[in-house]
Amino acid sequence: MRVAIAGAGNVGRSIASELLANGHDVLLIDKETKAIKAASVPEAEWLLADACELSMLEEAALDRCNVVIAATGDDKVNLVVSLLAKTEFGVPRVVARVNHPRNEWMFNESWGVDVSVSTPRIMSALVEEAVSVGDLVRLFSFRQGEANLVELTLPVDSPIVGTAVADVAWPIDTSLVSIIRGKHVHSPMPDLPLESGDELLFVAAPEREKQLEQLLSPHEA
Repeated sequence: MRVAIAGAGNVGRSIASELLANGHDVLLIDKETKAIKAASVPEAEWLLADACELSMLEEAALDRCNVVIAATGDDKVNLVVSLLAKTEFGVPRVVARVNHPRNEWMFNESWGVDVSVSTPRIMSALVEEAVSVGDLVRLFSFRQGEANLVELTLPVDSPIVGTAVADVAWPIDTSLVSIIRGKHVHSPMPDLPLESGDELLFVAAPEREKQLEQLLSPHEA
């Protein structure tokens, strides 16, 4: 898979290193000379260019990329790169970094963004996930919010504690994908009984989240 990353700062270089380790081809693009640190990620291709300029993106051959990642520290730049990648070059998958939460609403398909990654939102979700019991925590959104990855830690007085997975009347448009119990990760086998303290991971439609929380938490009943 060929991936172009706009923004060769710490974030862009870290993403590039991970993708290269997984066997992908990576092109790093940045308009700042000081950001071109080829020795830091020698396996990547490097291009000194303004990723907001159509001619520069043509030089980068974005039409040959499977994925474009807009990873600069400027939300306006990330939106422009995403829009150009999608509309001018037909890139199948565009991922964009959101730097400021107030701009998150713009990072959608109208701007060519398939997946937006908001660092502040992820950090707050991880904090909530670490300290919340009985409350549904949204960890990640897929495809413009059509489905979310959500987590809930079962409290001791949850009505489904002791019930086998197959015997729970799960809401439609939800899927239990994993159960984390202590140091172990369990597949949600039909006959596996649920225990208090289990961390349940679901992929769920946004409109089903409240229903799911009501099912799992006694204080929501």
